[in-house]
Amino acid sequence: MFDRKIRVLIVDDSAVVRQSLSEIINSDPELEVMGTASDPFVAAKKIKNEIPDVITLDIEMPKMDGLTFLRKIMSQHPIPVVIISSLTSKGTETGIRALEYGALEIITKPQMYSKDFIYEAKIRICEAIKGAAHAKIKRKVAAPSIYVEPKFSADAVLPPVHSHSMIKTTEIVVAVGASTGGTEALTDFLTALPPDSPGIVIVQHMPEKFTTSFAQRLNELCKITVKEAENGDSVIRGRALIAPGNYHTLLQRSGARYYVEVKDGPFVNRHRPSVDVLFRSTAKYAGANAIGIIMTGMGDDGARGLLEMKEAGAKTIAQDEKSCVVFGMPKEAIKLNAADKIIPLDKIASYMLSIAH
Repeated sequence: MFDRKIRVLIVDDSAVVRQSLSEIINSDPELEVMGTASDPFVAAKKIKNEIPDVITLDIEMPKMDGLTFLRKIMSQHPIPVVIISSLTSKGTETGIRALEYGALEIITKPQMYSKDFIYEAKIRICEAIKGAAHAKIKRKVAAPSIYVEPKFSADAVLPPVHSHSMIKTTEIVVAVGASTGGTEALTDFLTALPPDSPGIVIVQHMPEKFTTSFAQRLNELCKITVKEAENGDSVIRGRALIAPGNYHTLLQRSGARYYVEVKDGPFVNRHRPSVDVLFRSTAKYAGANAIGIIMTGMGDDGARGLLEMKEAGAKTIAQDEKSCVVFGMPKEAIKLNAADKIIPLDKIASYMLSIAH
């Protein structure tokens, strides 16, 4: 664990954004801004003098775009990078590329909407930076456990599961939750699946619109169909649905048909969508017909939900520490004895298929 403040370098061409981010980051007692840069050339000079623990990077900048800078950093001196970007369609596509090039997280630039919005944006930015600082890209030591007191539990969106009257049917539903490092983990997992794989619903902590680009990118790479979930979408074989950013996604059932409900609601465990919300709804409506998978990510979102799935008769899997970028969510699930099996990322797809019958 850091015995000092985590040092952050802000790279953004907007003076207003640099000032706002500096205020947000310096307001957290565990963080400090070591410097700001208006473009990658200024940033490179600062890095020569002092290496930051984390860089926040805008990807749409003049002179040298953020992607080129990111690739240079990752090839020459890997430093954890959090992308803080606007919500333009071009920006979202570039953001997905940035994750492929090694960025750990995408956060949208805070807009001046309301006190609540600014407060939530502040929490998301600071927690993303802390998660990045402890990610394995930086150090090979085990990441320390960082616990953030949840603002709400899944109770805020869906009442607890009390009865499990679900009889076993032939169709299996797979629910997956991931956060920091999850885009790469999900790409590895989904590209390994055959076209007739069980229906999958995924929560990856990511801002709205970015989930659209992420789903489109995965759809190009995978044998199964991948799309961003829309309210009422059926969960069917050969298709994975990715929860849209800023909305909770719940599994529902009508007769033999599984479908998703996409809805607004409070942040749960500091997240919307929340893995706990998806897992609880899966426990309630799929019971023993489900498989739950919790992957790399900071915090504990999904840990309690995975336990609820296990108690409802589902088979449950946690990604192992060695293959996680941040061993947070799986670690908390394992602590609760929520995982039947703890396995490396490259074995999850084959194991899931072996038990999906």
